[in-house]
Amino acid sequence: MVMRPYAYCLFLCYALSMFFDGYELRDITSPNELELLEEVQKASWGYDDREVTPGSLMVASVHSGGIVVAAFPKNSGTPVGFAFGFPAVRGGRLLHHSHLLAIAPAHRGTGLARELKLLQRAKALKAGFDLMTWTFDPLISRNARLNLGKLGAKAVSYHADWYAIRGGIYAGLPADRFMVEWDLRRESAEHPVTRPKGELALEAVNGNVNLGVNPSKLELNGVSVLIEVPRDIEVLKRDNLDVARAWRLAHREVFPTYFARGYVATDLASMNDRTFYVLEKP
Repeated sequence: MVMRPYAYCLFLCYALSMFFDGYELRDITSPNELELLEEVQKASWGYDDREVTPGSLMVASVHSGGIVVAAFPKNSGTPVGFAFGFPAVRGGRLLHHSHLLAIAPAHRGTGLARELKLLQRAKALKAGFDLMTWTFDPLISRNARLNLGKLGAKAVSYHADWYAIRGGIYAGLPADRFMVEWDLRRESAEHPVTRPKGELALEAVNGNVNLGVNPSKLELNGVSVLIEVPRDIEVLKRDNLDVARAWRLAHREVFPTYFARGYVATDLASMNDRTFYVLEKP
């Protein structure tokens, strides 16, 4: 059998991802281990019991084509991160929807998130999927860096009030989401953070996100369009919740406008202390 280049790379990635920098990464199916993932969600997002995805649901999912991969410190039976997804159908196309990716705060910045997504990708390909989708909060720029810059996925649509969650990390702001698409057949090549190039559709007042946001420019037609995002929305929420809400409302206007005109968000660019989404037409 001749293995296609991307499949061969994913096979190697899958084999190597089982152990990563002091962690063991593997799929889990047992009810007891899946129940432990509830505590990872609480630690990661400050959820209460009502907002946690229960282990019992994941048990049913993994026996119905779902995938759960988790990270354990070596010689430990306690998970510190995981990815969970399930089969879905959109427009008649079968795909894998990744519902959760959680990393306990003490283990962030280790590269675990990317490694878990790559392992999830390898397992999804093995199961016959070639497309993965998931959602993330457009205001959390570190997630944008992972999803767009490190994995090579694309944000294709904006959804206001995706979740009716008002606690934990969502306290003070509605839980809006990007929908992301990841072509599993394409190699995932991480690239360095780029400098912003394009027409500015949305930017901070006087270049300072703490001062608020200027009115959106909704009629640009450039090859690349830039939309600013606060670098650390949690700090902004703590210091000035009204300004954080203004950013949410501005994004609710500008992103759907450009997505409807055929743009997709392909990258996160930075210059000095400012951060921008890069939108392009495929």
